[in-house]
Amino acid sequence: MAKISGRIRRYPGFFPMTVLCLILLYSPLIVVAAYSFNDSLSITLWGGFSFRWYLDVFFGLEADKFRDAAWNSLSIAFMAATASTIIATAASIGMVRGGEFKAKPASFALISLPLMVPEIVTAVATLIFFSTIGFARGYATILVAHIVFCIPFAYLPIEARLKGIEGTFEEAAQDLYASRWQAFRYVLFPLMAPGVVAGYLLAFIISLDDFIITNFVKGAGIETLPTAIFGAVKQGIKPNILALSTLMLLISVGFVTISYFVSRMGVKPGGYRPSAAIRKKKGV
Repeated sequence: MAKISGRIRRYPGFFPMTVLCLILLYSPLIVVAAYSFNDSLSITLWGGFSFRWYLDVFFGLEADKFRDAAWNSLSIAFMAATASTIIATAASIGMVRGGEFKAKPASFALISLPLMVPEIVTAVATLIFFSTIGFARGYATILVAHIVFCIPFAYLPIEARLKGIEGTFEEAAQDLYASRWQAFRYVLFPLMAPGVVAGYLLAFIISLDDFIITNFVKGAGIETLPTAIFGAVKQGIKPNILALSTLMLLISVGFVTISYFVSRMGVKPGGYRPSAAIRKKKGV
């Protein structure tokens, strides 16, 4: 009997289904990016190649609005990614290095819950929570909401990296009279740093691109780039919106790509292995 290959691409119908999914997912993005270079005022009729709408984003009549929205988006994304990465790093160390405890499955489910709950449900629940405690909507509510829902996105790359690092590294450091903090600072953290950076980048771009939760919890007069684009689209789709959307798309793709390659730095089949001297000392 012929040996059955486990490679998924050999399954019947896999290739055409993959092509169809890619076309449905990415053809609208390609159309938006292509027409952002259209010289015409029309978003459907090609009038020649031009960068005029990219210049309009930075120097046009709506440039001040987009500049303020970009500042809000970037500052919120920076603070939310920083806070969520710190929390996710602490949580991953507790979950991976903390041994077995009764609440471990429940803790992991709690951390992963924002990934499974529909975003609109999270947005409504967050709005109700802020209204119940009397927290006035504005910049601070957006920041708090972004920190919360960015935690699982930062947590997963950090946890994956940490699971590939054997505990013998820290044990060897403590055998050489390093404190727990020194073992973490000089041994464990440098090894898990690519996962931390990848988690930070992923949390940053998730915060930067979020629209649904931001639209629910933002106050009057506070706009981020996604909400500013949505407000402009309600007045009619203009070519400068296509240019701004393309810029955000490029930034998102860039951050996700960097996050992927950073998370793969130093990864070898079988995970990390201590040096021969450490293995001999620890008897592994």
